[in-house]
Amino acid sequence: MSEHGLRLVPADGPADVEALIGRVARGDAKAFEALYDELSPAVFGLARRVVRDPARAEDVTQEVFLEVWRKAARYDSGLGRPKTWVMTIAHRRSVDAVRRSESQKRQDHHGAPDEVVHDEPADSVIRAEEHGAVRGCLETLTDLQLESVRLAYFNGYTYNEVATLLDKPLPTIKTRMRDGLIRLRDCLEGAR
Repeated sequence: MSEHGLRLVPADGPADVEALIGRVARGDAKAFEALYDELSPAVFGLARRVVRDPARAEDVTQEVFLEVWRKAARYDSGLGRPKTWVMTIAHRRSVDAVRRSESQKRQDHHGAPDEVVHDEPADSVIRAEEHGAVRGCLETLTDLQLESVRLAYFNGYTYNEVATLLDKPLPTIKTRMRDGLIRLRDCLEGAR
């Protein structure tokens, strides 16, 4: 066990995640252990980046794998890769944890408002503009920057995993990602 309560696993090579999910769907506890060993570092890493609190990231990781255990039979390989499916669950759970935390902080510091007024059309327009700005700024990145950022921030891969997936040296990936994030920041600040 590591200091974060996650098991340390020897690197025997990547497991066939899709086959493991199929076995988990049939209730195979050993396959679930293997799936956890294979994906928990990436899930914990994503949760840690989103929620920032290591203890809460551990909770999110447990929630993710509980959901994977319950919903493995619903996984559809036609809709994407199995790791992407698990990482999507991890991202949703992480965002939900942040929202719950923020909501709790607001309730602790403020009384419940008498009435909340939402301007849904305006909110939709603002959200669409923000999404459009992000898409536009993503288009300014080089192919390597874009792919690196997508793999790391949307799919939860580590720098090492991105370097392996893109078959590039780790320092190159780190540099391209840093440059891409700086370009994104500058572009988004200019779009305001």
